[in-house]
Amino acid sequence: MNPIPKPIPPLPKLIFASRWLQLPLYIGLIVAQAVYVYHFWVELVHLIEAAFGNTAALDKLVTSIGYVADKPLEGLNETIIMLVVLALIDVVMISNLLIMVIVGGYETFVSRLRLEGHPDQPEWLNHVNAGVLKVKLATAIIGISSIHLLKTFINAANYTEKVLLWQTVIHGIFLLSALAVALTERLIHHPADDDPH
Repeated sequence: MNPIPKPIPPLPKLIFASRWLQLPLYIGLIVAQAVYVYHFWVELVHLIEAAFGNTAALDKLVTSIGYVADKPLEGLNETIIMLVVLALIDVVMISNLLIMVIVGGYETFVSRLRLEGHPDQPEWLNHVNAGVLKVKLATAIIGISSIHLLKTFINAANYTEKVLLWQTVIHGIFLLSALAVALTERLIHHPADDDPH
């Protein structure tokens, strides 16, 4: 027989209930996700139209990726295709980051989703906590930063050396930050692994 839970005093009950104030934030992120989905399809449609010779779509693509050609463009070239595909991958990775924050954050900080046994339950959600979420987010940010850096290097002729240098330095800082977060998380949750005794 389960014991009857003690009633929570009013102040702790209010403080505990305040976690629901985060709900509008997660709903806002879902709206942002919808904007990213729309943006992805707009870019994809422009790419397909440009592949079939639509110059207006090509101009929109060139403007969106910040590509400057040294001679007038007659159609898609390999660099433009690569930059557009990397931009689409970037959108997907940011979208994945949003899903991690929405699902993982809600599960960790607001309320259980009760997905046990659901065939579509994400594998990582079984062992998610604030620390694991931080490491996953740091890793996702490194992936996004890598895509941005690759896009910059492919289109390097249109950037100054200063921009290239700073993007590389910032990416390195992201890498070091992610390593520090992962190491801190390991030391906090697995101190026995480092103990020789």
